[in-house]
Amino acid sequence: MKICPLMIAICLSGAGASAQQAASLPGDTTLPSSKEELAALAASETRTYKYAVPDYFSRPKQSAFKLSPDGKYFSYREKDAAGKRHVYVKNVVTGEVKKILEEGKELIRDYGWVNNTRLIYIQDEGGNENYHLFAVDLNGSNNLPLTPFDKVRVEIVKVLKDQPDYMIIQMNKDNPEIFEPYKINIKTGALEKLFENKDAANPISGYDFDKDGNLRAYTKQQGGTNYVLYYRESAAAPFKKIKETTWKDTFTIIDFDYTSGNQHLAYVLSNLNSNTAEIQLYDLKNNKPVKTLFNNKTYDSEGLVTSRKRNYEVDYYSYMGERSEIVPVSDTFKKLYAKFKKQFGDYDFGVVSKTDAEDKYLLYVTSDRLYGKYYSYDAATDKFTMLLDLMPNLKESDMAEMRPVKFTSRDGLTVYGYLTIPKEAKDGKKVPLIVNPHGGPYGPRDQWGFNPETQLFASRGYATLQVNYRGSGGYGKEFSLAGSRQIGRNMLNDLEDGVAYVKTLGLIDDSKIAIYGGSYGGLATLGSLVKTPDLYVCGVDYVGVSNLFTFYKSFPPYWKPFLAQVYEQWYNPESEEDKKIMEQVSPALNIIKITKPLFVVQGANDPRVNINESDQIVKSLRSRGFDVPYMVKYNEGHGFGHEDNRIELYKCMIGFFARHLK
Repeated sequence: MKICPLMIAICLSGAGASAQQAASLPGDTTLPSSKEELAALAASETRTYKYAVPDYFSRPKQSAFKLSPDGKYFSYREKDAAGKRHVYVKNVVTGEVKKILEEGKELIRDYGWVNNTRLIYIQDEGGNENYHLFAVDLNGSNNLPLTPFDKVRVEIVKVLKDQPDYMIIQMNKDNPEIFEPYKINIKTGALEKLFENKDAANPISGYDFDKDGNLRAYTKQQGGTNYVLYYRESAAAPFKKIKETTWKDTFTIIDFDYTSGNQHLAYVLSNLNSNTAEIQLYDLKNNKPVKTLFNNKTYDSEGLVTSRKRNYEVDYYSYMGERSEIVPVSDTFKKLYAKFKKQFGDYDFGVVSKTDAEDKYLLYVTSDRLYGKYYSYDAATDKFTMLLDLMPNLKESDMAEMRPVKFTSRDGLTVYGYLTIPKEAKDGKKVPLIVNPHGGPYGPRDQWGFNPETQLFASRGYATLQVNYRGSGGYGKEFSLAGSRQIGRNMLNDLEDGVAYVKTLGLIDDSKIAIYGGSYGGLATLGSLVKTPDLYVCGVDYVGVSNLFTFYKSFPPYWKPFLAQVYEQWYNPESEEDKKIMEQVSPALNIIKITKPLFVVQGANDPRVNINESDQIVKSLRSRGFDVPYMVKYNEGHGFGHEDNRIELYKCMIGFFARHLK
């Protein structure tokens, strides 16, 4: 298990708080811009376009469709006039629809079926990411908080299909820094702790349960930077150490193999003997690979899907290349895949859910220009039915192309990314460019597909470059490790080299280049304005880190066990050499070098990037006489989940770009 401390998110700010509220609100409440100031910023975009900001960032009227395991119902979320997204269940035979969950002040972050009669959902408080688990019957009754514990984060480990009233979760209930597994009854909330995570100095970071809910293996941290896999041959046998790796390696149990008589076989994702992660059939008892099932020389494998109905045979492997890729394996799925491919052609498609009998499938179809459509497929009748076009108002023919690109960095590394090209550029006009580094930085990557941000930018005549800079996930171990200790250095060089590449295409106006990013992307935005102030005309920092020293000190407790890994992968403040680098690459400590306009956005309850990171930048720049618009939302965390906040954010962002790119 690896940590990716900065995942990308979306944030917004509004009016400053009243004096009465200020004492209880996070951050310096005198800093956020007023509603009037933000409205004036949004009004800087004076042109009228075919599509307004809400067309891209309003939630679909209906979304999140899912089939019940028996196929008798499907559930979905439907938005009301206030933007609240409630959960409904529809009887497939009778057509009867019932609202089973009402979304209130707190957002329903996700939901799903556990069995044929009960669904689960998760919520936190104001974006603090202390997720709680709830369950409700399909008729809306017995709505029960399953984990009503204060300052506790719940994570789902495994749904037990053969024990429909139970699932396995993990919580940091007894120690905020470490997680322990529990079996929970989704009807009553009764809990049974399954294993104790006793060694807080070297805690267990991951648990591997089989389909029957037996703990077969676990991964234990060692010294904060190494990972030790322990396996036991039976429930009565002791756990034995079978593999030790470092954070630089991948060796992860995906699932256990139930197709043979050998209970010690498992499917693992490993790069111990290869550059890219490959899927292996592995003998855990004898601690050796049996065979490599799938690999790709350029891209990491991601996982596999099996068929419970057909004794868990492998249906397909998956990986993320230039686009999402599915590699059919079983004869049954090969036939299904051929039908899907014939039906949907060059669109991306994926199975959202299927019945236990595997006679009905729910499919999601999308592309770089199609927001998304839901289809059902009835295997018995061989019939496809379109259930919903999520955003029919966004016509494919009006949307922009997202083109996969690659270039060579100044030190010889092949770097991949995506370029979204507005119509004006294809018509021969030189257009402004927005560089949009993703969050992470280690592990996540940008992907091909419909992106409301880049489509909005394209509709306003801006091209968008998304660079999967070194350290991004999915491109193998060597590419990942090339990003170690390169925050503020070669990672930013990759962005600059990407801009240089795009300039050679003859599409952009070299004098109108902006940079915008969230989370680590916010740090990259600030760092770029410090490092290459002449390259960019402005920047937008969205929930971004500004000071590595204060960022480390504000880690949520469950990140603390990974601190030693962060010190190796990022920088170590206890090393004099690293301390000097941290000072050089922390934008808040080099504020004098920022000379271009900046818009800052923050969620007040952000547990990953504390509001102090944004406050520092705003306060320092304003002390130098800079006009820095600052949006803070006090009901958000690491990324804006509320529809009204998202829309306001992008109206202001588009206004900010209109001021400086047009």
